[in-house]
Amino acid sequence: MVNEDIIETNAPARLDRLPWSRFHWLVITALGVAWILDGLEVTLVGALSAVLGDHRALGLSESQVGLTASAYLMGAILGAVVFGRLSDAFGRRRLFFVTVGLYLAATVASGLSWNFATFAACRFLTGAGIGGEYAAINSAVQELIPARRRGVTDLTINGSYWIGAALGALGSLVVLNPRLFPVAIGWRVAFLIGAALGVVIVAIRRLIPESPRWLMTHGRSAEARAVVDGIEAQLTAAGHRLEPPDSAPTLRLTAAVRGGWLDIARTLVVTYPRRTFVGLSLMASQAFCYNAVFFTYALILTKFYGVPAAGVGWYLLPFAVGNFFGPLLLGHFFDSLGRRLMIAGTYALSGVLLAVTGWLFAHGLLSAVEQTAAWTVIFFFASAAASAGYLTVGESFPIEIRAVAIALFYAVGTGIGGVAAPAVFGRLIENGSRPQLFVGYLVGAGAMLAAAAIEGALGLDAERKPLEEVARPLSLAD
Repeated sequence: MVNEDIIETNAPARLDRLPWSRFHWLVITALGVAWILDGLEVTLVGALSAVLGDHRALGLSESQVGLTASAYLMGAILGAVVFGRLSDAFGRRRLFFVTVGLYLAATVASGLSWNFATFAACRFLTGAGIGGEYAAINSAVQELIPARRRGVTDLTINGSYWIGAALGALGSLVVLNPRLFPVAIGWRVAFLIGAALGVVIVAIRRLIPESPRWLMTHGRSAEARAVVDGIEAQLTAAGHRLEPPDSAPTLRLTAAVRGGWLDIARTLVVTYPRRTFVGLSLMASQAFCYNAVFFTYALILTKFYGVPAAGVGWYLLPFAVGNFFGPLLLGHFFDSLGRRLMIAGTYALSGVLLAVTGWLFAHGLLSAVEQTAAWTVIFFFASAAASAGYLTVGESFPIEIRAVAIALFYAVGTGIGGVAAPAVFGRLIENGSRPQLFVGYLVGAGAMLAAAAIEGALGLDAERKPLEEVARPLSLAD
């Protein structure tokens, strides 16, 4: 403590210099599960879409299935903004448990729905819980992981969504098997899978500390130091050799807490307008591309290729695997070759491949297997691109508003590019027009190409830099 208005802390530098350890694997496991839940939810409901139209289930039309997907996304938008703001105000760790609790209750309720209205309402609340996870999780990951590995770690965690997608695909093969579960029961059992995983999450997250970076910007430097001391003690006990804590450079921060809505607006619009434009471009384009294709994947397979509803999971599985390995295998290049080159490249390649595949689909040149193979290749790159969107937004803005910034960009990006996509594509599929669907795919491809150009021209070179260097804290003393 220098005086009553200024505090000094070396917590960020001490965190960034830590060797990779069991602690970091714990962070990845405990927090990455949030994305697994999201992937599980979306894939299960996507695989269930044809069954939900059965009169023995809920008897939904294709349009209503698309609307329930939009309800889930609208809930995610609201949850992201509300819980993102609360995460900046009350801490990352506390919100971990609130959001997963909401998810648990809502996903169980989804399996107890009895008509379109109740199912859509439950999907809305489920999305709110998952959306709340986005902001707290991405903030905590970036604030706890060393700068030199922030890119690959963040992309891998975001890419773990597709582990959930694979689990959802496999689970759908079980619950939609009429020899195991009647049609009226199987779709309800599906929602218990996510609930069981949610219970495991609660147990693991008890081991994750509060973000020292969040603590230091809220005048709690002693607690921040204690958390870092505890992490370093774990590493020392495991045999790692660390430099003395006093050798780490310090930051001087004002004791006053910053991060109100006025600070948020000023930072986004006045201080970093270029970063705001880039972030919105990345988030909106990937949201449209993903939600248009993935939420209606099962409908395409059943409507145009005659794939039985019970067999959709076999086509979802390779798609999910490709999406997971994209961020996993490409992630380290975002730290070595750089953010701008890799983000622009993955967005551009995704857009080109989507346009080509859409043309082949429109002319009836693909079988169900070939269509799945094409989508798998496209989203190998698009998955890394989408994950990089969250990485970019989290890095681009100060710690005091990081969670709410991620939430706002997700909300606006999804609102612009994502919410309408499932409903619109559901209607196009219902009409059975391949040319009309091709136009929709061209819109998605164009959005990805435009985002690539914007990133290439205006993107931020944040690789291997401390967060406080990339975006100056609002509370940093002059």
